[in-house]
Amino acid sequence: MEQISGFIERITFQNSENGYTIAQLNIGEKSSLVCVVGIMPDVKPGETLRCFGTWKNHLVHGRQFEVSHFKVETPADELGIRKYLSSGLIRGIGKKYADKIVDQFGVNTLTIIEENPEKLLEVQGLGAKRVEKIKSCWIEQHSIRDVMVFLQSYGVSPGFAQKIFKTYGKQSIAKVKENPYTLAQDIFRIGFKTADTLAQKMGIPKDSPVRLDAGIEYILIQMSGEGHTCFPLSQLKLEAEKMFEAKPEQIDERVAYLKENDRIEVKDLIVEGKKECFVWLITLFRAEIGIVRELKRLKKGSSHLRSIDPIKALKWVQEELNIELAKNQQQAVASAFTGKLQIITGGPGTGKSTITKAILAIASKLTSKIALAAPTGRAAKRMSEVTQHKATTLHSLLSYQFKTGGFKFNRENPLDIDLIIIDEASMIDTYLMFSVLKAIPDHARVIFVGDINQLPSVGAGNVLNDMIHSLTIPVTTLNEIFRQAAGSAIIMNAHKINQGKFPELYHGKEGDFFFIEGLENQDVLHHIIKLVSQRLPNKYGYSPTSDIQVLTPMKKGIIGTENLNQKLQEILNPKEFGLFRNGQRFQIDDKVMQIRNDYKKEVFNGDIGYILAIDPEEQEVIIKFEDREVPYEYSDLDSIVLAYAISIHKSQGSEYPVVVIPVHTSHFMMLHRNLLYTGLTRGKKLVIFVGTKKAIAIAVKNNHVQQRYTALLQTLMEFL
Repeated sequence: MEQISGFIERITFQNSENGYTIAQLNIGEKSSLVCVVGIMPDVKPGETLRCFGTWKNHLVHGRQFEVSHFKVETPADELGIRKYLSSGLIRGIGKKYADKIVDQFGVNTLTIIEENPEKLLEVQGLGAKRVEKIKSCWIEQHSIRDVMVFLQSYGVSPGFAQKIFKTYGKQSIAKVKENPYTLAQDIFRIGFKTADTLAQKMGIPKDSPVRLDAGIEYILIQMSGEGHTCFPLSQLKLEAEKMFEAKPEQIDERVAYLKENDRIEVKDLIVEGKKECFVWLITLFRAEIGIVRELKRLKKGSSHLRSIDPIKALKWVQEELNIELAKNQQQAVASAFTGKLQIITGGPGTGKSTITKAILAIASKLTSKIALAAPTGRAAKRMSEVTQHKATTLHSLLSYQFKTGGFKFNRENPLDIDLIIIDEASMIDTYLMFSVLKAIPDHARVIFVGDINQLPSVGAGNVLNDMIHSLTIPVTTLNEIFRQAAGSAIIMNAHKINQGKFPELYHGKEGDFFFIEGLENQDVLHHIIKLVSQRLPNKYGYSPTSDIQVLTPMKKGIIGTENLNQKLQEILNPKEFGLFRNGQRFQIDDKVMQIRNDYKKEVFNGDIGYILAIDPEEQEVIIKFEDREVPYEYSDLDSIVLAYAISIHKSQGSEYPVVVIPVHTSHFMMLHRNLLYTGLTRGKKLVIFVGTKKAIAIAVKNNHVQQRYTALLQTLMEFL
């Protein structure tokens, strides 16, 4: 086996899933740049590597060094030190200061920073504040390096070191030694398999109770990610046997231990007429039970709003708003002022917004304490535009307190409201619904508005659906399409799809829905790129990034989000400079999306923004979300993805002027009626399906919605 060493000049490609990297390594010779390829997760430009492997000749790309394993080293020469410091790995030192520092101290630079950082004040332009920042960052980098060396000794990717250090700080190595399985629960993108690999190499036996306990909880976390609040014990045992070779009797023993220690709940449910044992993470169990308890409390409470004559109120509001309400719309408005809880559900064009405006008009005469809220920023913004009343996200309404790790408004400190209307309620998962209900005072009326034919919440549970089917809360179902909506092909086709009918594939020059046939994946890709970059902007003046959104069912493949984003970025935002993180290239002006809730930044899963600046010196990226500019450290970028194309799941609660959707049989596993329906109803002015009629037919016929295991429906029916 041969070895080479040098610093990474640039990264050409990096796969976020498996760490496969193609990079240019500067080895300091005349033919200085060497192409190195192999599994090198999270290596960064500027780092010095010692690579072990073999030389190969690639038919297209020529001579390459194929890396079998590598070590990250401290740079030894001036060129390597200069590159290392100017790469942005040390906050406070960019290219300008890197050159000045190395010019002053040469090969002794790193020793000076390590042992006598005060000498940096001798460098012209370096003030005490910047030197202090360099000093603290250097100490942090050394601590991260210690974690990195520790992980490498057990064969775990050094790329995880920064995430571990950010979570545990100086206690990182001690925490990992104490119980490596905590990594899977505490650190984003580190799963059970990575933690298990580390644990096995640290000598933790396969049948260790610590391993089995972590495995059981990990399976339940994974299942909650698929929408289940609980999971059958019989299936849990099969998963455990498959995942970590555990015997059923071992699982029974550990399940009993975890229940006894209040980490899980075990209980029988009736499924299809048969009793079956289910297991919950304790937090999800308490949230489900809590939802029922809070709904029961709210249902019993007396409203502070004075009684009204519904007939007079309906007559007044129709005259006031110059509208004519249909019979079931009138019923929905009247119910808002008789019962404490109400659900309004229906598809596009059925008048949900009209009802909301009517309820608001009447309620405004009775109280000023009205809250309008939705699960996402885009949904709240749309609610504000439609009603002309201020609407906020549910997270903002509840006011998350970062120090305490909970919401400011709760049972002990309820919201000061008499009425709350919550839009896009089908998106609310179990945890969020419990938090919302806890914060509503006994006397307030609560109205949930949503479309249960859309995809269920991304988080665990099927809350709105369970509430409706429990028959314990009054429900108004809207199914009449009104005149102003009947001319829209988007709305008509949405209802056709929802009814299991094949949509009208318009080919004419007018209309708001079109179908473009693409038999092969490459054809679909070609059509999408041309539509987004040329045809739609040139013909209609739509912005390729702010007006047009590509929605796709899957992540992988030629027409999955990953490949579409790469291709669209190349065409819509070509740039010379890019920042590689987690296998993605980020550039100024890129359209990006947050993929998990970040309460500290007040940015939430599904929020879309644009990169305003990339600062290598401060290791910071500035992203603009709506009217806010949010700074991200480089290490935070694992929660950001490109968003020229996003999944249909992530589009829930949002509305875009133009939506382009690939619908192809290569997405066979994801072709469901509610998926197609959700994607179609995201478009406001124009929707274009690109693909095959066969794929559309498969999706329309497939009304098999994946079962979500929850106890909410049964508990509501039993106790509410």
